[in-house]
Amino acid sequence: MGSNPGHPVPLGFVFRSRAKEEKAQTADKALVTDSNETRHPEAPKGRPTPKRSAAQSQRRSVANTPTTRKEAAKRGREERRAAMEKQRNALAGGDERYLPARDKGPVRKFARDFIDSRFNIAEFFLPMAVVILVLSIVQVPALQNIALLLWLIVIVLIVLDSVVTGFRIKKRLAERFPDDNKRGAVAYALMRSLQMRRLRLPKPQVKRGERP
Repeated sequence: MGSNPGHPVPLGFVFRSRAKEEKAQTADKALVTDSNETRHPEAPKGRPTPKRSAAQSQRRSVANTPTTRKEAAKRGREERRAAMEKQRNALAGGDERYLPARDKGPVRKFARDFIDSRFNIAEFFLPMAVVILVLSIVQVPALQNIALLLWLIVIVLIVLDSVVTGFRIKKRLAERFPDDNKRGAVAYALMRSLQMRRLRLPKPQVKRGERP
């Protein structure tokens, strides 16, 4: 029979030591986990808490993101409607930021102002065409001949006025914008001259006789 050790260790002491060690380890973990900064519920583990403004913007972006195809289509329609409304207001007020691409830029603005600042024979084409049409309908040979003559005169005057206007505006654009792209500006101006002043879009920003 072997001899017992001189100082036997009680079983209660062993179990108490293990229990104390486990409690100490749990307390240490709690101290490490519990810090002064509480982790934001949206912050990833192991990363700092996001600022309130960043968290709010993130929540707004998540909330504004359409979740279904129907919501996405509705959002797209609303955005297009808002863009069209801005474009209509720009055409009425001349705001360059929201004008269509064909009307944007200083070259196109100068072309519009050049046409709007003068009388153009082409802008009276529509009312003159109505008068000529009425004369041609009347069953009077003399009036029908006058209508035909007026028609030829109007066409010739519009062509001559358009040629002179195109030459003048091309010269002015070359002087004012020597380094800018002026492609299509003359045709843009001549098409505007065919419209009645009150029907032009964007709305005229200069008065007749005012130098652009």
